[in-house]
Amino acid sequence: MTHHTNSHGSAPSTEELRAQVEETRRELGETVEALAARADVKAQARHKAAELRKKARHRGAAAREQLSGAAHVMGEKAQERTPEQARAKAQQAADKTRGNPAVPVATGLGLILVILFFRRSRRHR
Repeated sequence: MTHHTNSHGSAPSTEELRAQVEETRRELGETVEALAARADVKAQARHKAAELRKKARHRGAAAREQLSGAAHVMGEKAQERTPEQARAKAQQAADKTRGNPAVPVATGLGLILVILFFRRSRRHR
């Protein structure tokens, strides 16, 4: 072992040696923790997966916000370009069908028939 001296040139005191030992233990503990963290591949993978999920959620929210804004702008443009008379007729049609449950039922049946027709025509090709 190497003989250490303190700032006064004399051999270190018992308290100084204890302080050095405690500092060395602390440093060794930190080193062991760092090595253990590097060796824990599962924990690293979980951490990386959590980071990627967070990024994906953030990007998804940003994309939804962007699409929502674009849809709103397109809706406003379509409404601006639609003649007033056409808007009034569409509103009248919506008002007429609102209280009548037969209209949605008939529309649903019509869609089912159209789908069945196309599926059947594809099979016979």
